[in-house]
Amino acid sequence: MLRGHTLGAVCLLTLLLTVGSQTRACTSLLVTKGASTDGSVMITYTCDGEFHPHLERVAAADHQPGDSIEITNRDDEIIGKIAQVEHTYASVQLMNEHQLVIGETTFDGREELKNPDGLLRYWDLIELALARARTAREAITVITELAEKYGYRSTGESISIGDPDEAWILEIIGPGPGGKGAEWVAVRVPDGYISAHANKARIGEFPLDDPENCVYSDNVISFAVEKGYYDPESGEPFRFCDAYCPATPFNLKVCEARVWSLYRRAAPSQKFSPDYHRAVAGAEPYPLWIKPDKKLSLSDVIDLMRDHYEGTEFDMTEGVDAGPYGSPYRWRPLKWSVDGTEYCWERAISTQQTGFSWVSQSRSWLPNPIGGVLWYGVDDTYMTCYTPLYCGINIVPESYTIGELSEFSWNSAWWVFNFVSNYANLAYSFMMPEIQAVQSELETACIEQQSVIDKTALGLYKSDPPQAVLFLTNYSIGNAERVVTRWRELGEHLITKYNDGYMKDEEGDPQDKGYPERWYQRVINEDNNKHRLQPSDTAAADWKLVD
Repeated sequence: MLRGHTLGAVCLLTLLLTVGSQTRACTSLLVTKGASTDGSVMITYTCDGEFHPHLERVAAADHQPGDSIEITNRDDEIIGKIAQVEHTYASVQLMNEHQLVIGETTFDGREELKNPDGLLRYWDLIELALARARTAREAITVITELAEKYGYRSTGESISIGDPDEAWILEIIGPGPGGKGAEWVAVRVPDGYISAHANKARIGEFPLDDPENCVYSDNVISFAVEKGYYDPESGEPFRFCDAYCPATPFNLKVCEARVWSLYRRAAPSQKFSPDYHRAVAGAEPYPLWIKPDKKLSLSDVIDLMRDHYEGTEFDMTEGVDAGPYGSPYRWRPLKWSVDGTEYCWERAISTQQTGFSWVSQSRSWLPNPIGGVLWYGVDDTYMTCYTPLYCGINIVPESYTIGELSEFSWNSAWWVFNFVSNYANLAYSFMMPEIQAVQSELETACIEQQSVIDKTALGLYKSDPPQAVLFLTNYSIGNAERVVTRWRELGEHLITKYNDGYMKDEEGDPQDKGYPERWYQRVINEDNNKHRLQPSDTAAADWKLVD
């Protein structure tokens, strides 16, 4: 008998549930092979919450007939078990040895549909799919069949699933206490298009007779009718997102705004309006997928995941809330009130709450150990540096596997990156260009040498696959640790250069930089000139005598 969970990285997702729903701020972008410059399928994932992630690799394994997996709750109490399969696949974080990758965002939806009697939560299902499936279609089958057999315990989820050929979105929600199975629908993103979701269900109307591109649970519509979520006599088509995750001003502002920002940047020619995410009456929902203005490179996708609505009316680097140095970060809670009126900060893709994130590549023209790559980073997407982890590696970099939220450590990659990003908030407009310079230097070098690494690994793989795996393992670990070392040096440089409100010049001499002119003007306007230098009558008389 085996004890679940085996995929420690996925287990960390449970920690998100302990820090409040306002921190469930994940974002996923799906890029089909026809929409990417090199023909790869790319999926992105930001896992947001106040937790310290530990990167892990799970080895492939054979199992005996009759083996089972024990499913535990957060207190590590066994709540049930499921049958094990004969063989399970290896995985690095959320990508398995077949280049299958899975990410998610929680949309909650109708809270009354959470089923405490179900056995499997969404992270159980993701873990099991990675262990048992080779393709996106197989993963959908694994997830939905297990949910049907053992029951689904979580609230609503949007799940991104990619393989070397396809990208799919699966949205799933429970049947309520004592119910059976789950209500769900899965759709394939058409080749040449991109899609996105960010904690709000997004599948609307879907085809009922196109199993090659859409599959769904038998009662996904009838259940909604039974519960009063959909009236077939209304003349309106059934829309999964409207039935199971109705739009509200809050979930539109903090969820659909992220989708809007991804779309507006990937396809500026389509001029997507902010009206929908601002809950303007009659505004059209954003489409589930769009065709980007140009095919997206890996660099483009990484850049899209770095966003604070810069250049729009919602730019978080502007305004009094950005402080004197234009910081785009807002401390929680997300919602707040003054004099009985409720307000809400903007919620950007790049947020200080991110524990880890990645951009995946699944590439059909390369053998699996070489074709699958997770470009992995810890902490905020804007401040992190993505490092490549090939899915065929058999060891992961140590600094990404250690550390605790309760104790700072220079040996933990997560703490190193958190130190730099937190310190940068003291003078964001000054420090961010220096951080971006190092970030660009490291990421650009990795991206530019990827073709050489691939070619070398492929040459080894043709004659000696284990040597190819060793080569990729050494490269992935060496590069990741170099990134952490360089980031530690960056942190030490920043705290030395920017200290006590001074900024050292090239000679190491401290300089007064003060505040931007616009901030001084705001201080004058809001503080009623209390800082103005104005001589007293006595002083003025003394000056006249001196004259």
